[in-house]
Amino acid sequence: KGLQEDVVWREDVLPFIIQYPDNMREIWHYCFTEILNNAIDHSSGTNVVITLRKTAINSEIMIYDNGEGIFKKIQRELNLLDERHAILELQKGKLTTDPDNHTGEGIFFSSRLMDDFYIFSNGTSYSHNLEDDNDWILEKEVYKNGTGVFMTLRNNTSKSIKKIFEEYASKKDDYGFNKTIVPVRLAQYGEETLVSRSQAKRLLARLDRFKTVIFDFKGVNHIGQAFADEIFRVFKNQNRHTDILHINANEEVESMIMRAILVEELSK
Repeated sequence: KGLQEDVVWREDVLPFIIQYPDNMREIWHYCFTEILNNAIDHSSGTNVVITLRKTAINSEIMIYDNGEGIFKKIQRELNLLDERHAILELQKGKLTTDPDNHTGEGIFFSSRLMDDFYIFSNGTSYSHNLEDDNDWILEKEVYKNGTGVFMTLRNNTSKSIKKIFEEYASKKDDYGFNKTIVPVRLAQYGEETLVSRSQAKRLLARLDRFKTVIFDFKGVNHIGQAFADEIFRVFKNQNRHTDILHINANEEVESMIMRAILVEELSK
């Protein structure tokens, strides 16, 4: 009660990294305060534990709260299928259960600013690793209660907040957050094949808020005709202000996508 993330940053975390370059401190300032504020405002917890660790190579911060659990809360607040669907929504960005007070950008950008970024909650975890550009869902027997966020950043990183933000924004839109990359494999929930319109609609939820959507099919070996049609014809027709692109599709997936696009072209 009464905890303020900026006070914790200034009194306890900044002295820990004060000797490092400006860009590194700025990244930690953004990520630490965003994640701790999430715990304060959203977790419904009563306690938070913050662990700092520094080596000659990198710095690590872990923030753990004893609240409801981030994935469970998102699932409940947004009436989602299950907690794994909550992870998919986090990956898209612009997700918040309190839109009047939060933009939903904190976790999205923090995960991309860090070298390693993990969220553990209720036996499930989310990770975004910039080394291999992977996002994945892992079933874990740790952090069964509450939420743990683990972040690592190299001490001599060349990254900057400006570079990362510009990757997902444009000058013509006043640098608004208007682009997202969606790893389609997150919708598979394990070995589930992506064939139905319902699956596609879950993947497409809230994507009409972006001007550019890039579907990354890395790790997806097969999609059905209805799944492809819902994304590349139906959704595209309903959201003409949104550019729909795709990358990393294998030959079979590309064939299904092209079929849906061709049907759209022939209907004009």
